[in-house]
Amino acid sequence: MSNKLSDVEARIASVHELESVVSAMRGIAAARSQEARSRIDGIRACAGMIGAAIGDALMLDERGAQPAPADAGPGTHVVIVVCAEQGFVGTFNEHMIEAAEHLPGSDACDYFVIGGRGAVVADAHGLRAGWSAPMVAHADEVAALAGRITEALYERLETGRATRVTVLHAVPQLSAAIDIVQKSLLPFDFTRFAVPARHLAPLVTLAPRRLLAELAEEYVYAQLCEALMLSFAAENEARMRAMIAARTNVHDTLDQLTGDFRRLRQEEITAEIVELSAGSSAAQPARRKPRSPD
Repeated sequence: MSNKLSDVEARIASVHELESVVSAMRGIAAARSQEARSRIDGIRACAGMIGAAIGDALMLDERGAQPAPADAGPGTHVVIVVCAEQGFVGTFNEHMIEAAEHLPGSDACDYFVIGGRGAVVADAHGLRAGWSAPMVAHADEVAALAGRITEALYERLETGRATRVTVLHAVPQLSAAIDIVQKSLLPFDFTRFAVPARHLAPLVTLAPRRLLAELAEEYVYAQLCEALMLSFAAENEARMRAMIAARTNVHDTLDQLTGDFRRLRQEEITAEIVELSAGSSAAQPARRKPRSPD
């Protein structure tokens, strides 16, 4: 009986340690999600300034020389799927890969899978990645990763291995469901940028076509930064929900173990009392019978 009781005590201690780990992971995920959310406005402000510069550049004499936003026609469609690098995110990666699989014409896509865990899920689903990279672990790493993705994209564009680019990423929200956003990056749509109402075009030192091309690349970079930051926040919120569920299970396990401990302890005490009572009765000397008178 004592062996079983000691096993339960050891299990309770290990579950308490697990509870501490779960609480710490939840706190870290909450802090990272909040940090990522705080940087979204800055990224969007940067994209807005680049968009304004594109509008100014469209006023130049060769304003009709920019690429048309029409359908690019047949060709390779690059799909960037932003997944998670670390675990404990529930079905986050599965939802992202399934969304990529259900894109129209997904059979002819070249997938960029971001995140080690997402790459494993993609491989399990038979989705072959043409390019992959680890997802960021901190918000400070988003700019560097967006730069790597941009370089890989434009390398394919320059060599004719891509004609369209779409990014799939999750966005943070309060509900438990994972909200996935699909955004077209290329071919670049210049018509969405408003041309300022002024008479004089800006003075530039670059040819208008080159200027617009470089501004478009910078805008794509800013959009990738935003997609990665939003996905990073959504990933950590998914981890928070997973840790909340884990904490609930830990409490249920502790309640069950506490009940088992009390029951085993009561059985042990009862057995000790019975044992002591039996020993006391055996040790008591037999009473002498009274002698009969002669």
